[in-house]
Amino acid sequence: MLTQVNASFIFPKGFKEVKAPDDEYFSFDYAMEIPGKDFEIWFQVKSQKANWDSYEHTQNSQSARQANPDSLYKDISAAQAIAFTGDKQYFVRNVPPDILARYNADIGRSYLLTLLDLPETKHYKYALLMILQKNHVGTILAVCFTNVKGPEFFKNINMASHCAKFKP
Repeated sequence: MLTQVNASFIFPKGFKEVKAPDDEYFSFDYAMEIPGKDFEIWFQVKSQKANWDSYEHTQNSQSARQANPDSLYKDISAAQAIAFTGDKQYFVRNVPPDILARYNADIGRSYLLTLLDLPETKHYKYALLMILQKNHVGTILAVCFTNVKGPEFFKNINMASHCAKFKP
């Protein structure tokens, strides 16, 4: 999928691959953890190329007109946030332009979540969900899980912060 969205992934030091959830509740492509710490990341990569092609073909048709696929990142990330929290009570921010530039992304959002107590999420309490989009190409969604929202959580996020990005 990384090839379809013209992205790269470099496995970060200190992490171990774990099985990504792929069931009726959560469908992710890849997951990793820091052994011995309450910290895990799940990734989901989606291509928007087919959606974009379909969108371009329907632009001249009033009856078949579709929503712009470059706005789908909002719906994808909001749906995931609701699946993890059970409601719309979360803190959301747009990703600043300087951060987008680091990942060769055009737009993105981050969500700070207080999680439902679910076996699917291994009973983690908190998550930071981030979505980055390259227009006309695709999205990279990452969800970082922890039980303590403190400096250690953000230090762990920083350790993995450069592992996935869109190619220039």
